[in-house]
Amino acid sequence: MKIDWAALGSVFGVSLVVTVALVGLFTLGIAGLSRRERAVAHGDSAALAVTGAYACFAACTAAVAYGIYLIVA
Repeated sequence: MKIDWAALGSVFGVSLVVTVALVGLFTLGIAGLSRRERAVAHGDSAALAVTGAYACFAACTAAVAYGIYLIVA
């Protein structure tokens, strides 16, 4: 059995970058929702923060769905 270490390292690197990106997107979504709560407490509107949060969550969902598609296909 011969292990292709370059391919294994490439897969590890890509998965690490994608994981960090997904965590970052999800964190931005949570931050957007917390800004909405702060704005509601002050009586302001936070439509842009909510829209950004939902866009981040949609991007996370799309990335996870694409990953599942790659695994299944």
